[in-house]
Amino acid sequence: MAPRSDSQTLATGSAMSDTSVESSIDPIFHILRIIPFSFLRPPRLRLKLPSFTLPSPMTVFALILLTYFLVVSGFVYDVIVEPPGIGSTQDPITGSIRPVVFMSGRVNGQYIIEGLSSGFMFVLGGIGIIMLDLALDKNRAKSVKASYATAGISSIVIAYVMSMLFIRIKIPGYLH
Repeated sequence: MAPRSDSQTLATGSAMSDTSVESSIDPIFHILRIIPFSFLRPPRLRLKLPSFTLPSPMTVFALILLTYFLVVSGFVYDVIVEPPGIGSTQDPITGSIRPVVFMSGRVNGQYIIEGLSSGFMFVLGGIGIIMLDLALDKNRAKSVKASYATAGISSIVIAYVMSMLFIRIKIPGYLH
């Protein structure tokens, strides 16, 4: 007798498992399988599969931009550590207490407003780069392209200058 191939063994094995369930000699199995369905009827449900539509590209962009803002502004840090919104320091000359937005000298700590303002500057620079990309579109009028280019360049310059100012406030003596 020739040896069986694997496909023949799998076919007979799956056929035997299907028939073994139906030809079971256990009477309780048959009772549990037949009796409840003799007087219980499953409801006739007219279920529809929910149809999902893809969100618009601007919705996806807005969600990604919001996520980027939350990540670079240190939102997770703010939730875990729960720092104050702004700090305060006493003026050594007058003795009055004045508010402080940046935690000077501590690179691994921040106030909430400090993180949000830094995150906004990063997002502003990114939007400036997007505007510069829109200024290169050949299908736009020259005035619109010039407006996009001007807004993009000014956004990038403002974001860069403010970020450097934030770094100088945060780390005294940096970039000298």
